Amino acid sequence: MTTQMGLDFSLVAHADALVAGVDEVGRGPLCGAVVTAAVILDPNRPILGLNDSKKLTEARREKLYDEICEKALSWHIARAEVEEIDELNILHATMLAMQRAVEGLHITPKMAMIDGNRCPKLAMPSEAVVKGDSKVPAIAAASILAKVSRDREMAAFELIYPGYGIGGHKGYPTPVHLEALARLGPTPIHRRSFAPVRQAYEARESLSEV
Repeated sequence: MTTQMGLDFSLVAHADALVAGVDEVGRGPLCGAVVTAAVILDPNRPILGLNDSKKLTEARREKLYDEICEKALSWHIARAEVEEIDELNILHATMLAMQRAVEGLHITPKMAMIDGNRCPKLAMPSEAVVKGDSKVPAIAAASILAKVSRDREMAAFELIYPGYGIGGHKGYPTPVHLEALARLGPTPIHRRSFAPVRQAYEARESLSEV
């Protein structure tokens, strides 16, 4: 049966067993950290309208962000920095950030439900749920916290690194971003291990040698 939230609680029938939902935002962008969140919802304080953050308007995400922070039993936002992404690769950096999010909860969950098809190493049982952000309320809540947090950071970087359109595309490889990368070169927040960034570095190095 589907609740008013539009998400099926039958996947979390043991909601009173302190289940943490975990999600990430920022695996695909060429710049910035990958941001994760872990959320333990309070079954006695339901939050209406939870859904995959990508399916919500920015205004709705912002409103839900505040409500999740207020009503959740515990929540924590974590990250893996650009340097860690370049050193570990994006998959391992994401797993590390998810681990940090769960470990940052002030209540230890009995179980963690992870969006996607693999789980980080955790001290408690975990379960991967493909498209979990549109199936499990706690994962949807985590996706909202992670996305709003990262989007705010990208808006701040727009002011620090003007000309790239970071506030609009959030670091994803859009035509606008790729053109600016080729024209202006990479910034310190660009991921050198990602092919378009690496190519931009190599192009500028070859020009400097001429």
